[in-house]
Amino acid sequence: MKQNSWQNLTRGIIRENPIFVMMLGMCPTLGVTTSAINGLGMGLATLFVLIFSNITISLVKKVIPDIVRIPCYIVIIASGVTILEMVMAAYLPDLYAALGLYIPLIVVNCLILGRAEAFAAHNNVLSSLLDAIGMGLGFTLSLTVLGMMREILGSYSVFGYSFATADAEPILLFIMPPGAFLALAGLMLSFNKLKGQK
Repeated sequence: MKQNSWQNLTRGIIRENPIFVMMLGMCPTLGVTTSAINGLGMGLATLFVLIFSNITISLVKKVIPDIVRIPCYIVIIASGVTILEMVMAAYLPDLYAALGLYIPLIVVNCLILGRAEAFAAHNNVLSSLLDAIGMGLGFTLSLTVLGMMREILGSYSVFGYSFATADAEPILLFIMPPGAFLALAGLMLSFNKLKGQK
């Protein structure tokens, strides 16, 4: 794999992590990460839409007039979200119900529209695919780690497996909305501190 391709793939995981560095997609980040499985599910859903939209936009970028560029991108993204919604409703109804309103909100996720405008509209299909995978993996890992942290602290469990003792009292704040801000702040601080040491 060429150096440039490797950079396209890894950029979103560390250097330009969508959540911890660029602070994109904060609505689902704070809203659905009450558990690790919700974070993982939302991250994978976003990854699918990101791959779908980046590839499609990269393929049709030359035939879209500049004046209707953004509306066309939104229609493409909405098409990917519609496919995702139908598949999740049919095959993953529990996760679909848990994520609720946040699935259709992927259409207006600034991460996806930002990657479409900043990258897919100016690069070839392979580069756009690698960028989508890298950014999507960075987003998925971040949501999963945040969900794990909140679930561990807020209910002494992770991915549904409880490790609480009979007299243990979890810190319920972390599975409530204010806990999302505290957990995210702690993870962002740690991530950027470690990133700065490299």
